[in-house]
Amino acid sequence: MKKLILLSLLLSLSLSVNAQETEEKNVASFDLDNGLKFYFNEGTYQFNIGGFIQPTFTSSDFEDVSRTYNAKNAFLTLGGKALKEKVSFLIQMNYSSSEPLFDAWIAYHPSQSTTISFGQKQTFVNNREMTFREDRLQFTDRSNLSHSFNNTGREFGLFIESRFGTNFGIVPMLALTSGDGRNSFGSDSRDSDLGGLKIGGRLDFYPLGYFKDGIAHMSADLAREETLKFVLGFAASQNEGTSNPVGEGHGDFMFYDANGFNELPSYSQVFIDLLVKYKGFSLLAEYANASANGLVENYTDQAGQDILIPGQISSFLVLGDSYNVQTGYVTKNGYGFDARFESSSPEFTVMSESILDDMDSYTFGLSKYFKGNNLKLQAAYTNVSTDSDLQGSMFQLLFQIGF
Repeated sequence: MKKLILLSLLLSLSLSVNAQETEEKNVASFDLDNGLKFYFNEGTYQFNIGGFIQPTFTSSDFEDVSRTYNAKNAFLTLGGKALKEKVSFLIQMNYSSSEPLFDAWIAYHPSQSTTISFGQKQTFVNNREMTFREDRLQFTDRSNLSHSFNNTGREFGLFIESRFGTNFGIVPMLALTSGDGRNSFGSDSRDSDLGGLKIGGRLDFYPLGYFKDGIAHMSADLAREETLKFVLGFAASQNEGTSNPVGEGHGDFMFYDANGFNELPSYSQVFIDLLVKYKGFSLLAEYANASANGLVENYTDQAGQDILIPGQISSFLVLGDSYNVQTGYVTKNGYGFDARFESSSPEFTVMSESILDDMDSYTFGLSKYFKGNNLKLQAAYTNVSTDSDLQGSMFQLLFQIGF
């Protein structure tokens, strides 16, 4: 009997030790900050399921009064890391979009300071606000500058990012993409990629060191930086042969040479931005310029009858300048008070059909962050006026829950 009891105790101890080893090697956790995370083989392999949803009420009176309530964004995110292999991946889908796949890429990390990614992802060659994911915005919506010069900000191609320094940080980035935005190769074999490649880059300077980790990729200072921090950035891109107003798509228009062959213009964008954070205060200033070249003897019809007249290109491409200045303050209790002013000027002011309007707008925002950026309530009022006497306003109320 004693031997049986002793054997039972040894067996129980063995099972307990094995269970502890299994728990240490494979762990699962969930919270609003990180979603559902799985750690395998003592954390060397990681897998994450997350996302966010944004139920939004919108009331606007641009020409006609309209009121809508919908899920502005509904993201599902799947990601993972293999630390020993130095590989990571991300898949993001937005089920509020008719084409849900937003991001799908795989990355190799040869060192802690360098990342090489391939696939479809949110590019860094746009203005700084467009490098922030949709759930990390300071207001209920992106600025008019972001909407005017970009679509979703996603591109398909090769992306290289590096980081140097600590007290004085330098972050160079380079991208070589298809130049046709996301889903750049169309829906089937008959909808092929158009034009050439797009090459772009960004160079960021952090003279006083980097922002705090975790929520660095957003303009509001939720981390309440203890010392003054700022980043000065420059981004530019050259899209060889574009057939979309901002170079994030294809087939929206087509130009031809005198022989009836495709002759698409080159499209360039330049961005300069500054982001400052200090003890809850933040300031984001952005400047954008877009121009086109390769417009000698272009025709809008394949027969070569309708030549593209000077200035007419502004009705096909977004051309001109724009700037955005937004500031805000987040209290220790999680209340955010924000204001934004922006203006844009088309390159050809005599063209009444220019896509880029001569426009001024201002926005006031109020936010309550209940659990960081993952659980928040935001309200914003925007007023817009253009040189064509078109005026209007919009009010948005947004609730966000991230997981």
